[in-house]
Amino acid sequence: MHFYRRLFDVKAMTFDLDDTLYDNRPVMHRLEQEMVSWLYQNHPISASRPIEWWQEIKHKLADQEPLLEHDVTLWLFRQIERGLQQLGYEMKKATKVAESAIEKVSQLRNQFEVPRETHRVMTLLAKKIPLVAITNGNVDVEKIGLAPYFQLVLKAGPDGLAKPYADMFDKARKFLRLDAKQILHIGDHLITDIVGAKQNGFQACWYNDKDRSVKQAKLLPDIEISELKSLLLLNL
Repeated sequence: MHFYRRLFDVKAMTFDLDDTLYDNRPVMHRLEQEMVSWLYQNHPISASRPIEWWQEIKHKLADQEPLLEHDVTLWLFRQIERGLQQLGYEMKKATKVAESAIEKVSQLRNQFEVPRETHRVMTLLAKKIPLVAITNGNVDVEKIGLAPYFQLVLKAGPDGLAKPYADMFDKARKFLRLDAKQILHIGDHLITDIVGAKQNGFQACWYNDKDRSVKQAKLLPDIEISELKSLLLLNL
């Protein structure tokens, strides 16, 4: 654990989920592979265009509808719907297929095991202070077993603009009924988590388990940890 500033008393914590409480990279890699396979098998016309073509549709949608970048599920839905329309599907059929695809994503997205150490640390923390989840992703905390630790779960899209924007940080602060400086946000991303937390008055803990350099940071975190269990050493 490395301190860059002296911490104020921590009365609550907010947590990023993906790549903080579990390694999300292999989960997303598997999800992408299985979804491409599902789409190709069930709707072979989708394989008539390369992945780059589908990515271009995604980028064009974001240019046309900037708010899509703040809701990853809706963005994927619109990408599949638009792509199939361009390949010749009627609107009603393209929408139905996109809905089925999102159902499949929901199944696959949550099929992984959260590390035992995460459960241990979160169990101990939840006994001491209120915990809130703030995520830009679309994981279901109920399905992956993290729900019991959180008093509130906030997701970009349904609960406002994605981090580092203020929406979810403000909602967390109001829910906790604390001054922002009494809340410590823990996350792996130097922009969405650390800049987001600091710009919104929260204290910030950078979860750096990949030995990255803090020189990349636009704003310094208050503390840096490489293991979640280090949070148990704080005076809570």
